[in-house]
Amino acid sequence: MPITVPDNYVYLDWAATTPLCEEAAQAMAPYLVPGLGNIAHGMNANSLHAPGRAAFEEMELARKQLARDLGASRPNEVVFTSGATESDNMAILGIARAVSDNRRKREGKDFVGRVVTTSIEHDAVLEPARRLAHEGFDVVYVNPDKGGFVTPEALAAALDERTVLVSVQMANSEIGSIQPIAQLARMSHEHGALFHTDATQALGKVPVDVGALGVDAASFSAHKVCGPKGVGALYLKARTPLQAQMLGGGQEEGRRSTTQNVAGIVGFASACHAAMGILDAESQRQRAMRDALRNRLAALPGVRCTVDAPTGSQDYLPNIVHVLASGFESETLVLRLDMMGFGVSGGSACSSHSLEPSHVLRAMGISADEAYGALRVSFGRYTTENDIDRFVEALQQVIAR
Repeated sequence: MPITVPDNYVYLDWAATTPLCEEAAQAMAPYLVPGLGNIAHGMNANSLHAPGRAAFEEMELARKQLARDLGASRPNEVVFTSGATESDNMAILGIARAVSDNRRKREGKDFVGRVVTTSIEHDAVLEPARRLAHEGFDVVYVNPDKGGFVTPEALAAALDERTVLVSVQMANSEIGSIQPIAQLARMSHEHGALFHTDATQALGKVPVDVGALGVDAASFSAHKVCGPKGVGALYLKARTPLQAQMLGGGQEEGRRSTTQNVAGIVGFASACHAAMGILDAESQRQRAMRDALRNRLAALPGVRCTVDAPTGSQDYLPNIVHVLASGFESETLVLRLDMMGFGVSGGSACSSHSLEPSHVLRAMGISADEAYGALRVSFGRYTTENDIDRFVEALQQVIAR
């Protein structure tokens, strides 16, 4: 039998994915008409006939809108992808290989490029970094402090004249720590390295301006901002070297070959623009819910907050609360709460089926025993205070049992 979800189910796993917003749904509606009833929408944007040209025009309008909202200086700095995982792979592999090849031609075949990243990145960054290490790159991982922050001093110790690329996430998807990206990017540039940030979790929750941040590349995904799944973008600053990872028809100016998902792209741009419009108000509202929830959960027996964040802190995302529950395993908590009508997680959804404790928590110095009891609660624009109240009551019941 198919799994059914109750109408009164409380979804508190927004860091994993978000529901589709009205703005994105309305923007995509013309592209979802079956047959040829609306031939002016959703055709191949690379075709020369009228339907193709119409699709191309709509795609480029979406690109311009997204470029403005992200702070890019020109529309063609936005490359459309299938999501943040592809964007991360494209940036890590494509930039590191391109820069390294260029330097090898200038400095000799013995040149070995260094890639610097952190031990708390998403696997979409860590796995490409491991691939580069297998290819012979010198890959260095910087550890965070106990609050989940990568300090400039820690990054400086990892940089040298051989560094070709640095990749540091803007906001952590588990504990919500926001990194000083502008400072880290500037430091990397002083050492002659390019800088990439995975800004997927930050977009729509805190201001993201790629120009002001001074990054050379940044990854984004539509489904983190109430857009459709299966579409994302890589901001690639003009003249940034890139070795294409998807080869074929030469779409996206040869940087990413495949027929573009015009409907998804239009939905992404609409969702992102909507998120920017309510960012200040929603950040303030969600930050208040975050602080109240942290205090209530920390008062429960055996539960402690993973990071020590003062009330009103803007160093962490406004929509994530992460706690450690002594005597419980994350899977048990998640499943019991799910049976009671609440959707939460134990950490990143991309590694939710792993039996190993979170690599993020372990890198922060948290013991394996404690990390096994991790619980992440995340929310968004449709979450109410009543949802939070009901969740706290449910968790109290689970712990009391």
